[in-house]
Amino acid sequence: MNYEHTARRDIRWWGLFVVGAVFFYAGTVVDPATNCDPSGRECAPWLVPIAKWMGAVFGLLGAALLVANPSSGSRIDPATGDLMWWQFRYGPKGGKEGRIHPSRISRIRIVSQSDGMDEVHLYDLDGERQPFFDGEVIPSPIEKWAKGLAEKWPHIRVESV
Repeated sequence: MNYEHTARRDIRWWGLFVVGAVFFYAGTVVDPATNCDPSGRECAPWLVPIAKWMGAVFGLLGAALLVANPSSGSRIDPATGDLMWWQFRYGPKGGKEGRIHPSRISRIRIVSQSDGMDEVHLYDLDGERQPFFDGEVIPSPIEKWAKGLAEKWPHIRVESV
């Protein structure tokens, strides 16, 4: 039930850094005056500095996230038995967090999306959806994790929509 995902293990932030660096590099080596087609009719020298500075912004954003290395995840607290989850935690504290004892969970709802990015919602016994709990804080496949939790606490219903 323990799961943690950090920025340094997320291909999205590495991709943001690399694409930004490539755009920044291209913007520094391409001469804006030569950014024309062979006939000279189609010319957009203003695109080179825009690509350079957009690359700088995206590259720095990716690098900042890789350096800060925020994490998200979930686990069962051994002291209390609570299911804990967090998003954008820097170090041991902070970020968006939540906790609930599994005996207070009524259902886990999995909503299948056409793009393959399924949503997951956790509800307590009062029918309240728990904040900051989503697919970022649990491992894939979501169904396997939800069924594993329901096996340990049989009163939890797992709904797939």
